Amino acid sequence: MQGEPLTITEKGRAFDITDSKGRTARITIADVLQSNGVIHVINKVLMS
Repeated sequence: MQGEPLTITEKGRAFDITDSKGRTARITIADVLQSNGVIHVINKVLMS
């Protein structure tokens, strides 16, 4: 996101990520362990 802020909000048991332009994506799969860390899968592409 090239330094732009992201806001994470909780809606019930789901979490939404909102970028600085107001676009929102939902975390669909959390805590996926990878060889170099942990990722979270979201349902949209957020671009700066």
